[in-house]
Amino acid sequence: MYYDLLSKIKNASMAKKDNITVPYSKMDEAVLNVLSENGYIKGIAVDVSDKKKNIIVRCAYKGKKSAVNDFKIVSKPSRKSYIDYRSLRPIRQGYGISVLSTPNGIMSGKDAKKNKIGGEYLFEIW
Repeated sequence: MYYDLLSKIKNASMAKKDNITVPYSKMDEAVLNVLSENGYIKGIAVDVSDKKKNIIVRCAYKGKKSAVNDFKIVSKPSRKSYIDYRSLRPIRQGYGISVLSTPNGIMSGKDAKKNKIGGEYLFEIW
């Protein structure tokens, strides 16, 4: 799930790793594309070898500091959280982003507000 992915990215970037490899899932790929568009990771590559699909994630840094400081999981399997686009607020005074699962796919809170779409509030990252 995406919450395991977020903790792996945070731990790898705190340890100054360049790349990490995670098992492939469509949800993780969509979340990573949103993080890549917003500068929290450099990019991703899908690796197909040994009958397994993996995603190689390139960690991003701002100077010597990690681009990912922390994250907060909002919607959990035990308690789903949904939000309307009018209720979306800036995260950490604009230094972070929120990520939503909408009918049009996984997108950041800014994109959801621009497209006037609400959905499941997955997590916040800063």
